[in-house]
Amino acid sequence: MHFGSKTPPVALTIAGSDSGGGAGIQADLKTFASLGVYGTSVITAVTAQNTRGVAQIEIMSLESVLSQLVAVTNDFQVRATKVGMISSASHIRLVADAAADGTLPRLVVDPVMVATSGDRLTSAELLETYRKILIPQALVVTPNIFEAQELTEINIESATDMPKAARILHGFGAKYVYLKGGHLDSEEAIDLFFDGYTAQYLRAKRIDTQNTHGTGCTFSSAVAAYIAVGKRVDEAIQGAKMYTTRAISGSAGWALGGGHGPLDHFSWGHRQ
Repeated sequence: MHFGSKTPPVALTIAGSDSGGGAGIQADLKTFASLGVYGTSVITAVTAQNTRGVAQIEIMSLESVLSQLVAVTNDFQVRATKVGMISSASHIRLVADAAADGTLPRLVVDPVMVATSGDRLTSAELLETYRKILIPQALVVTPNIFEAQELTEINIESATDMPKAARILHGFGAKYVYLKGGHLDSEEAIDLFFDGYTAQYLRAKRIDTQNTHGTGCTFSSAVAAYIAVGKRVDEAIQGAKMYTTRAISGSAGWALGGGHGPLDHFSWGHRQ
């Protein structure tokens, strides 16, 4: 196959489908497209949800997930992989094995366990599978405060608690940890990036909006997109933070749905 100079890099998202379009596969593909990356997907679950909450989750069979993964990786040169909602231990093992043998490069793992609406999207019994099997394969792991508390079994009440949690997550085997602190009660949106040696806080002005559905999905897929285009991990983190903040800002005044609305992935709100 001939690759022209304008052929875009390819990223893969392994996640659940959001019928409301704000999170999951839909948010990931929007993010990839916005950042100049060709998006491919493996759907692990189909959810019936909107801005108000999740009504139903149907988990895909292992055979279906495997078939999708093989179809994509046999035909496309995937340069980075974002892993989102996985609600089956067998799916986790499949993804981890594919990462270990090099089929899935540069894993960005967003351990989706709780939706913005508060709905639990995965069972507690999967925690040990995440800790022992998937996170050790991660280039970057990007939990929010609630997910980090589940994984580390410590309370995170302020930004000063974040470095300890990040070190525990790094100890599970992830090369880099990005702990999202948007749910903390603070005037700023404070995140923490840990590379195994240094903990660095990233701060942004808190935007007054309830349109935050898919924020975590958007951030992690932006990290994968920037890595796919050749950015270093620290550069990808900085770029994803800026992109996600801009996407939240752009949709701050939108009125899509009656709950937590989606983000502005294409900067529509910033256009004149």
